Amino acid sequence: MARPPEALCDDPFALLEALEAALRRSRQDAAAGEQNWSGLAFRVGDTWLVTPRGEVRESIMPPVLTRVPGARPWLLGLANVRGNLLPVTDLGGLLGVRLHERKARENRVLVLNSDTVPAGFLVDEVAGHRQFSSADQSQAPAGDAASPWAPFVLSAFAREGRTWLAISLHRVAGSDTFVHAGT
Repeated sequence: MARPPEALCDDPFALLEALEAALRRSRQDAAAGEQNWSGLAFRVGDTWLVTPRGEVRESIMPPVLTRVPGARPWLLGLANVRGNLLPVTDLGGLLGVRLHERKARENRVLVLNSDTVPAGFLVDEVAGHRQFSSADQSQAPAGDAASPWAPFVLSAFAREGRTWLAISLHRVAGSDTFVHAGT
């Protein structure tokens, strides 16, 4: 049986563990009643996208890249990011989306939050985190099978005068096209 926090005053480590467990329980309780969806918003060409918060470890400035001989043109190269090799992919190029002229100051690399698949995706710009309610949800754009985004779409939202496609970068990293970047 767990001891109450006041009984743990002489054991700071146990107190921290008890507080962390209480915080986890309260987050789970809050999430159970929550109808909002949040993710990191970014743009590729004319398309505004969001990906679930947990799928992106960080957003970084485009690093110096070393080309990979024989790789597809959308695999831009390898980067050394804090001592780890990170393959960087042009997300729009991977999906055959024609991009606007790149503005280096706005470009970002979204680092996939994965311990098994190191991947960075170059995007045109990052617009920060967005939160959508169930009232913002829209089904029409998500169902467009002709869209290059279709295999990766989780949902779609309409807000701020634009459509936001919610995509999974984990699905992109698991796609056959992505996996066969070197052939």
